Amino acid sequence: MNIALFLPNWIGDVVMATPALRALRRQFASARIVAVCRPYVAGVLEGAPWFNGYLFLDRQGPWAQRWPNVAWQLRRAQIDLAVLFPNSFRSGLAAWLGRCRRRVGFQRDGRGWLLTDRLAPIRDEAGSFKPSPVIDDYNRLAHAAGCAWPGYRMELFTTAADESAADAVYDKFRIQADEEVVCLNPGAAFGAAKFWPTESFAALAQELVDARAARVLVLCGPSEREQARAIAQRANRPGVTALADEPLSLGLTKALVRRAALLVTTDSGPRHFAAAFNRPVVSLYGPTFIDWTRTYFDKEINLQKKVPCGPCQLRACPTDHACMRLLTPAEVFTAAVNLLERVSSVPKRKAS
Repeated sequence: MNIALFLPNWIGDVVMATPALRALRRQFASARIVAVCRPYVAGVLEGAPWFNGYLFLDRQGPWAQRWPNVAWQLRRAQIDLAVLFPNSFRSGLAAWLGRCRRRVGFQRDGRGWLLTDRLAPIRDEAGSFKPSPVIDDYNRLAHAAGCAWPGYRMELFTTAADESAADAVYDKFRIQADEEVVCLNPGAAFGAAKFWPTESFAALAQELVDARAARVLVLCGPSEREQARAIAQRANRPGVTALADEPLSLGLTKALVRRAALLVTTDSGPRHFAAAFNRPVVSLYGPTFIDWTRTYFDKEINLQKKVPCGPCQLRACPTDHACMRLLTPAEVFTAAVNLLERVSSVPKRKAS
């Protein structure tokens, strides 16, 4: 049996799909399963045992190929089952043009006629899409494909190279295995509306160092180096270190989050790394609905201010960014301490 899994395009959504991906591999243990995805998504899932191969699609770069070519390769692979995690018309068209015999997906974006198994999205009484956990939608897809209900245990893996990169960071900054390490994740690919102010992150870092003698690592992606550097500089504590000048990768971020005592993060992809490695996390919400990305993880505290204009779902705030600005470092520190006191175990280094 040949199966194609069209993976989500956002890092956090990919992590929320892991219970469904695991269930599909368990249900179709002898099948050949190929993941259809953007190249950067493969980095999130590196080390996972669920796929026999990847079929990349991208508009540019070394893996550049567009949907028609992907459809042609699917046709050659003689796919028996395609599960479409994205709700896009293009993913449905690629599966249809690729002659995938069974095509499971949500009836969204005008693509219902392209699917063989059409799932209805959750709507409110007015007929609009109702904010509801994406992880439930992904589990519904796996269930419709023939799996038992996948549950909510998200899962990621690190490779030996990932752990070696994390070892190098620990060694460079003289972080000891028995120290309390808190990772801060200030970025958000969605847009600036999700950012918590730099001065707030810096004040939180100061309090973590001064009150708890914690070591603070400020994580970042390639486009967030200056943001991370500014937080560390403003904090002005030897125990606060930014990764702004380090070689960056999703694997390094995964390995550092896996080792952390706690992650404090905006509503962005790495937030889900914590749950996938069973690490406590304080998540800071501004313009987005918590219900869209709720994961039922019992070691997470979600913080969000109620403001008249939100949640607005906008990428950039057109007013005063009150939803994030009114969230104080003292509130976040209190939530962090409460969580740390409730969940005290800290994973150690893995042999790399």
